[in-house]
Amino acid sequence: MKILPEPITRLIDELNKLPTIGPKTASRLAFYILREPKDDAEALARAIRDVKEHITYCSVCYNLSDGELCTVCSSRERDRSVLCVVEDPLDVLAIEKTHEFNGMYHILHGHIDPLNNVGPEDLRIRELINRVKLNTGEIKEVILALNPSVESRPTAHYLHRQLVPTGVHLTQLATGLPAGGDLEYADEITLSNALKGRRSI
Repeated sequence: MKILPEPITRLIDELNKLPTIGPKTASRLAFYILREPKDDAEALARAIRDVKEHITYCSVCYNLSDGELCTVCSSRERDRSVLCVVEDPLDVLAIEKTHEFNGMYHILHGHIDPLNNVGPEDLRIRELINRVKLNTGEIKEVILALNPSVESRPTAHYLHRQLVPTGVHLTQLATGLPAGGDLEYADEITLSNALKGRRSI
């Protein structure tokens, strides 16, 4: 016998698909939405729809954008001689919170993962190599700001092999980030120190 009406059950099921949201949290969120004014619920639904309809990837760095270029790539105040390579758009947010970096970004959208059939061709690595080659002389340093995990090491090694022939100065974040952790969960001070203490590869 069904206890909850179908629309609530369906909402709980959809919320339960979100990362880190278990059945109990999904139920609490569903009942929270149910109790909120209709205008607030519709605003949430519009925000979700707008994200799916209007958000795309920047044509240069592959960060999230609502136009051809993201806010970083379209800014004239950023230092174009330094390029920070990260795995995910959330990593950009984490680094920006430190207020220690004023360069450009390149987002790979993942890491090499042979066990899950993710190779270099499945990431934005080719675009990164081409970007560095096309901007030889302008890009002086490439920072590999990959997550300090075992899973990310093959990506770092692969990028190192591909970028060394370009002659660009390669650095990586300093130690201090927890092994196996993600950049998005690091606090601003830890990330700030990692950026300041980056070292050559």
